[in-house]
Amino acid sequence: MYQNPSDERIKELLTQCKTIAVVGLSDKPHRDSYKVAQYLQQHGYRIIPVHPRIAEVLGEKAYKTLADIPYQVDMVNVFRKSEDTPPVVEEALPLKPKAIWLQLGISNDAAAQLATAAGLEFIQNLCIKVDHCRLFPDDK
Repeated sequence: MYQNPSDERIKELLTQCKTIAVVGLSDKPHRDSYKVAQYLQQHGYRIIPVHPRIAEVLGEKAYKTLADIPYQVDMVNVFRKSEDTPPVVEEALPLKPKAIWLQLGISNDAAAQLATAAGLEFIQNLCIKVDHCRLFPDDK
């Protein structure tokens, strides 16, 4: 079973990774993906929505796929079903992000193996917003 990186390493990633592609980002304000992306924006991160049926979210142009993003992405944050994550990881690999983060309730050891075999950091079953609040308590 895959073990997430240490809190120290997660804190480093959250400090280094300023451009975050959010796969499955909804344009509905009541959805968790929207709330998390909005929080990240409010804390200085650039979010890049990735959703096939949305044109824009939170003032950012949305892309249908990760492959459509025309610039460097530091991290890929995933709001998809656990079983749908290996293809997302495969699509993310050419972008060479520092990390792939599967949100709380999402985990897939095959996706973890794909990411780590390519040299990427991999986090699963954790909420990036919750961890940011916990690891950066003075940044509220």
